[in-house]
Amino acid sequence: MDDDAAWPALTVPGAPGTEPGVAVVGPRRLWDGPLDVEGLAVASVREAARAAASLAARRGVDVPIAVDSRDVAAAFESFQHLRVAGRAPEGFAPLSTFYAATDGWVRVHANYPHHRHALTSALEVTDDGDPSVREGVAAAIASMPAHAVETRVRATGGVAAALRTPQEWRTHEHGRLVTAQPLVHVRATGAPAAPLAPADDLPLTGLRVLDLTRVIAGPTATRLLGALGADVLRLDPPGRPELLDQHLDTGFGKRSAVGDLADPATRARVGELLVTADVVVSGYRPGALTTFGLDADSLLARRPGLVVAELSAWGADGPWGHERGFDSIVQVAAGIAHRYGRNDDAAPGGWRPGALPVQALDHAAGYLLAATVMRLLAGRTDEGGAVARISLARVAEELLRLPGPQRASSAAPTPAGAAPMQVAPAVRHRESAYGVIVYVPPPLVVAGDRLDFPTPPQEYGTAELAWT
Repeated sequence: MDDDAAWPALTVPGAPGTEPGVAVVGPRRLWDGPLDVEGLAVASVREAARAAASLAARRGVDVPIAVDSRDVAAAFESFQHLRVAGRAPEGFAPLSTFYAATDGWVRVHANYPHHRHALTSALEVTDDGDPSVREGVAAAIASMPAHAVETRVRATGGVAAALRTPQEWRTHEHGRLVTAQPLVHVRATGAPAAPLAPADDLPLTGLRVLDLTRVIAGPTATRLLGALGADVLRLDPPGRPELLDQHLDTGFGKRSAVGDLADPATRARVGELLVTADVVVSGYRPGALTTFGLDADSLLARRPGLVVAELSAWGADGPWGHERGFDSIVQVAAGIAHRYGRNDDAAPGGWRPGALPVQALDHAAGYLLAATVMRLLAGRTDEGGAVARISLARVAEELLRLPGPQRASSAAPTPAGAAPMQVAPAVRHRESAYGVIVYVPPPLVVAGDRLDFPTPPQEYGTAELAWT
């Protein structure tokens, strides 16, 4: 198929009619299930490709870019295809799953040690590291209403969501706010910014990106910016390191540093980096970086020509604006997990919720954020710096709004954890500090060749707080 019109159009900043064309090829159907996950996936990558081509043209480089839906599917499944010295990555932690409550279902997220501790503390479950702790968590949740579990776990700093239908979410106090927002919100400063220097090859060559993101969505955005030529420096806190396999999946094309922002010396060094930075990408909860002067308003007050991109689970405002969340948790609250529910005789009530075949909210948000960054860079000479914001909850709403995919049959939704439809990935191999890594390259074909990452994941936390 070579039909760009077969894929949905997403309403994002920038006018596609003014950008170079991007050919889209490959099958229209990639995964089973009731929602058009492939439509969201390909459309988000296409936006990134259009923005990259536009930025390249602005810098005097004619770079034709194409997208193959099979490459997109592999990229959205990158974690599943990752191999490190022959080892498969560790997925969801045992406690990170669905649990039946007295009146419905709850999903919790406990991959990180501090979130696991918050969960077990909230439920008053002794956590001695024994696998039986999952039984204790399940028993505690089974004795409580779903919304009570959600409230109690969140109050201790944990991550949980009660299952809702799409209709229930859209009438929820925060859901109503999210659904009324644009997919990507942009506010420009209007302050003059220096013209972009000409580039020789890739659209982001010579541009600097400070990466303050975690987990999947934000690191996916900065990983693509690095593949397209940017100097990307990621900074993590020392007390709560990134999970190793997440670092190995999303650490391509960037350098990894560790620094405590509570330390004045570290803040001063970051301030020096900001003097010549072009982009700051943040993936922490809204308000979390305000104390350190790294929120969008503080950054743009200091440097009006900067491009700031902020990603969150629930959005910057509203009653849930400061809540923690991940792709799997947003799926539950927003109604996607209900849409993917299935009959199960072994489950309470003979039914259980499900999940998307891939973490599409994370990946789509990442590509959309990268697209917006590139569009803002292309236009900042005229419009100045800007802040762009996107949330997983709003991406979930976008997926729910897409027309249902045309299926060959009325097949049942894909069960949670089941493999997606088989699309052979074009994996590559790279030596790294962790051994040979098998990985999926970026889902863009640039000037006839599949784009690749310039470097493998660096040894975690070993980079200097300095630009190259």
